[in-house]
Amino acid sequence: MDALLILGGLLLILAGLVWLVMRAFTTSLLWGWASFVPPLTLLYLLRHWRSARPAVALSALGIIPLVVGLTLLASNDAQRLEAILSLKWLKPGVETPAELAIDLRGELNGKPFTPQQAELMDGVLSLREGQDFFAQSELVIRLPKVDTGPVRVDVLPADLGILPEVEISWLLPEQELPEARRLSRGYTLHLDLQPVAPNKLVGDFHLVLPPQFKTTLSGKLELFRNGLRYQGDKVDRQFDSIDTVSYVIQNYLERRFATRQVQLQPIGNLNFPLQSIDLNVQARINGEVQQLPIILQKLDGRGWQVAADNFAPLPLVTAVPSVQKPATITAEVVERVSRPIDRRVRFSLDSLLRSPDRFQNLSMRAATERGNSAEGRFQGVDQDGRIVLRQRMNGQGEVSFKLLPEEITRIELLEP
Repeated sequence: MDALLILGGLLLILAGLVWLVMRAFTTSLLWGWASFVPPLTLLYLLRHWRSARPAVALSALGIIPLVVGLTLLASNDAQRLEAILSLKWLKPGVETPAELAIDLRGELNGKPFTPQQAELMDGVLSLREGQDFFAQSELVIRLPKVDTGPVRVDVLPADLGILPEVEISWLLPEQELPEARRLSRGYTLHLDLQPVAPNKLVGDFHLVLPPQFKTTLSGKLELFRNGLRYQGDKVDRQFDSIDTVSYVIQNYLERRFATRQVQLQPIGNLNFPLQSIDLNVQARINGEVQQLPIILQKLDGRGWQVAADNFAPLPLVTAVPSVQKPATITAEVVERVSRPIDRRVRFSLDSLLRSPDRFQNLSMRAATERGNSAEGRFQGVDQDGRIVLRQRMNGQGEVSFKLLPEEITRIELLEP
């Protein structure tokens, strides 16, 4: 509505100016050409007000919807109005070098798809086009199992069993939320990605979905394997991500307790951008579980660091030559590794509501009566009895879904 009012006001003002020039030409040819010069236009208005008055009235009429539209835009989206009034959009954009060398050709939902962001985290491969909170177009592939080494996946349309789940989504200009399609078989997929230091995967990518999805993609792919970014061989502490903050805390705890035997527990989700973070982290230090309050600050030029961090760096670890013992009587000790319980077995909405603590921070997907779907990590049940799912959006923030149990038609647990 605000855009229509602004456009309508500008058109009325423009029509009034054109009419004023036409009136000037009817007065005389000299006044017509002079009306293109603003000072002489003002002189024409003073000398021939009776002739110019209708055109000025039309332009003045256009100011009303223009002001109303700008007021609505300021109340609904102040940042957008500021960007328009700053006139930065008139300046030619300076292209920054891409972080990833992505050379893919194809389409998604029948439209050209050129992703700028690519990552493989927690078994989820995502390709995003667009820098907004919701991607303009996005391809997500959930892999059943991902090792720390190379990633090789080959799927044919006739294959059965546990296969990667493919999801495509796109955002139309008239929509507030993206539209998505998901399938678990009947497609062709080839992945051959090799690890490249420090945290990338590079290789071949090929995907063909059934004809009704109008999606094919093929070429060379480079993607990030975690939320860290590097400058040379050092971690870039300026980059906002949970992995960057976890790295800073891990490094701080190792230097504070003078040991590398530190296992940091997940710190949860964070809403970036932030300038300071107050956390109560839990870590296993030298085999002992401890809870520590930590305050992090993001400083200009230095990035994220723990407040009051004055601890010296740890000494470099030197290799100690091992002494081979004679192969005398040795006994092999076979440890029994207990198999973890798969909580996906017999998972249901009733079991979730009975024991919400058991499924805290696990990834779930829920479908509602209206046909919508929500996916994210379970954050508990709020005071109104609604199930809260929180999804991180590629280090650029997060979105929360709150669903009433009676609206949920299907819910599934995505990890053990």
